[in-house]
Amino acid sequence: MICAGIDIGSRSIELVVVENKKVIETRQTDTGFDPISQAKKVMDGVKFDKIMATGYGRNLFEVAFEDASTVTEIKAHAAGVRLEFPEALAILDIGGQDSKSIRLNEQGRVVKFEMNDRCAAGTGKFLEIMAQNLGFSLDEFGPAALAAQKDLQINSMCTVFAESEVTSLIAKGQDRQEIARGLHLSVVKRAVGMLNRVGAQGPVVFSGGVAQNPCMVQMVADALEKEVLVPNHPQMMGALGAAMIMAEKQ
Repeated sequence: MICAGIDIGSRSIELVVVENKKVIETRQTDTGFDPISQAKKVMDGVKFDKIMATGYGRNLFEVAFEDASTVTEIKAHAAGVRLEFPEALAILDIGGQDSKSIRLNEQGRVVKFEMNDRCAAGTGKFLEIMAQNLGFSLDEFGPAALAAQKDLQINSMCTVFAESEVTSLIAKGQDRQEIARGLHLSVVKRAVGMLNRVGAQGPVVFSGGVAQNPCMVQMVADALEKEVLVPNHPQMMGALGAAMIMAEKQ
């Protein structure tokens, strides 16, 4: 039985295909303004028997594809992370436009979670906008923040107000790298606060697109005072989990 999992997020779509519970193919594309058309493109030419959707667009997918099943993002990410890190007891997932913290028990079941999906603050979108304001590409932003000589406090987490604050700091001649570090630190404080509120303990896995940012990974680890585990492909965890849940149902 070949099973697929598709994660239709706000910024990107990931597809993972498994056979006998082993990954045989992965694909990724931008969500764009028409997620179902993009989902069809990413699935084009891919062979599978069953598919399970997750992410914010999962219900649209279920309507468009009658044979599809769905699973919540929380359960999908938990399943995907535990496949790669069986010891994981907590997950921090920061994507393009939402972030979530998840606490697991020893069996990998979700015990408690918190999700921020009503504001761009503390998400990849926030970091992307701030990088643009400072003249960095997204790939440059994390390393630039790591290279800063000192921390700089950013008072606002609201994207609009933070933009104004950054503009003011630039006008005062503040170092760009220090501003970048301050912005990263503000996101980390919010993320670690979410982990603390769900009572996260034990090994923590950082997933989602923002986990590819080296400054975010280091700062989260420093704040938690422990190693933070990062999957080889952190954006694929939701799709991987959905595929594995589908496979286990067969």
